[in-house]
Amino acid sequence: MRRLLICGAIALLGAGPLAAQSFKAQNGVTVVPVAGGFLVQGDAGVGARGMWCAAADYARRVEGARAPQRLYVAEGRKGRGGVTFTLDANGQTRTPVTIVGLTVRDAGANMGVGHAIGFCADHKLLRSGNRP
Repeated sequence: MRRLLICGAIALLGAGPLAAQSFKAQNGVTVVPVAGGFLVQGDAGVGARGMWCAAADYARRVEGARAPQRLYVAEGRKGRGGVTFTLDANGQTRTPVTIVGLTVRDAGANMGVGHAIGFCADHKLLRSGNRP
């Protein structure tokens, strides 16, 4: 019994720092901090709007960003991978978002946190059985 408790404690300690770093956005997408920003993981199948939602939710709840603050794609999506976002405009070639579906592929694409958090309504509609 004691051995089982010790093994369990070691397992929890080993997973602790990694688990503490990840964030589950309101649409179920995992976001993790990375150097220079935060990575919205791409395996959730939520599309560009869902990725912007997850990034804005993280920016607001973890980073303390306010609605007018700009959210930037720091490293664009390649294939079905994730997207690195940042709140730091330094080094970004700023490109305002016009067509949301393409924006997660282009570094520098940006919009306000308040605008991006609006995309979280899509998830709420889908969860209730409606289509956006």
